[in-house]
Amino acid sequence: MKKVVVLVPDCSVNLNSVAGAYEILSRANDFWERAGNSSRLSVQIAGNVDEIKMDDGYFTIHPIPLNKVHHSDLIIIPSIFADYGEAIEKNKAMIAWIHNRYNGGAEVASMCSGAFLLAATGLLDGRTCSTHWNAVDEFRRMFPNVKIAQDKIITAESGLYTNGGGYSFLNLMLYLVEHLFDRPTAIFCSKIFQIDIERTTQSQFSIFHIQKSHGDDLITRAQTYIESNIHIKISFEDLASSLAISRRNFDRRFVKATGNTPVEYLQRVKVEAAKKELEKGRKAIFEIMTDVGYADDKAFREVFRKVTGLSPLDYRNKYNRNSIVLNRA
Repeated sequence: MKKVVVLVPDCSVNLNSVAGAYEILSRANDFWERAGNSSRLSVQIAGNVDEIKMDDGYFTIHPIPLNKVHHSDLIIIPSIFADYGEAIEKNKAMIAWIHNRYNGGAEVASMCSGAFLLAATGLLDGRTCSTHWNAVDEFRRMFPNVKIAQDKIITAESGLYTNGGGYSFLNLMLYLVEHLFDRPTAIFCSKIFQIDIERTTQSQFSIFHIQKSHGDDLITRAQTYIESNIHIKISFEDLASSLAISRRNFDRRFVKATGNTPVEYLQRVKVEAAKKELEKGRKAIFEIMTDVGYADDKAFREVFRKVTGLSPLDYRNKYNRNSIVLNRA
């Protein structure tokens, strides 16, 4: 029988990721047994504190002590809401425990920002992981030796599993159910909990945040120009010249400051503006395309899909209220 341990770190924890993991795995095991099989796994919730209070004390978790966990085949680290550096400092003993258990043969999965605790073990160095799109910059700063699969919902490498943000931990749980049981059991859980089993990207959920805290005034001026002129064709050669810098140095400084090339940055700004208009649903897609400076419908659709994972039409149908709500008039 497999032993699964859902950890409760000593910091603010996403209760849903703890309870959700426990419930989905328990339901999967129950389905497996009702199909005539022997129990496949047992689930424990463990930590180094006697009690964790969450959500203004409305909910509490009473984990068993880590030193009473004698065996583990799979360790699950939940999503955390905390200063990541502080959370790592407070949970050094747990981080060492995870590292030792992995070296002893256990697999490890992290949910969303739980990737910060997993990365602190050193196990992700040189490997690829996913975390919430909103935490990517901080993660890169703290763990430069870890490769980020920014748009991926799930990564799996050498017995280490990670997932993107928020409730996408549900997709990770389905993945782990299939890994621990089989495909039919994962499909059963998908239907019972109404989780889209095939969702693989978090691109459509990301919001492009303008990064201007880098301290490079020249690049800040370039960004401001780009953001104010998305409706026209921008020559980066001319922009660099107007800023009295060579195109090569301009590109180098732009990437260093923003993490994007100038062309990528322009595309992201255009797509973010288009997304907002599509969500409102008041304009035709062609009009929105023109507003953000595209004359070629094919080019617009290709860039939009590259950034969001959806076509402009699919995005509007998914996020425009008039497309979502049934009109009963």
